[in-house]
Amino acid sequence: MRRFVILMLIGMLIGISFGLTLGWLVLPAPDRASSLSQLARRHKEEFALMVAAAYQVDNDLGAAIERLRLLGVADPFTYVRDLTERFIVQAGLTREREARALVQLSCAMGFCTEPMHPFLLPAAPSGS
Repeated sequence: MRRFVILMLIGMLIGISFGLTLGWLVLPAPDRASSLSQLARRHKEEFALMVAAAYQVDNDLGAAIERLRLLGVADPFTYVRDLTERFIVQAGLTREREARALVQLSCAMGFCTEPMHPFLLPAAPSGS
């Protein structure tokens, strides 16, 4: 019985070593680096939401535009405007935080349309 267990352990070690050698050295998986422009529409929109959330934190419009250019859209300005309006119609108040982030970014980019007005952050009250 003891001999059987030792042979099983040796066999497992040889099998694991063989498998790792094949998987890592001989036949590794191909490196497929893809760009953001190859993402599906839904994932591009989620990335744009993340860019809008980052803009809310750092207020760096240049960085936000550069991040959006990575998506490969022809015009990031109209892309954000169109996405914001579509997001407001589809999600509306159910995802208000994201809508406000998109509206803030779109307005900073110069596109503040009528459907966006209810989602603009109110101005801070002036000192008393």
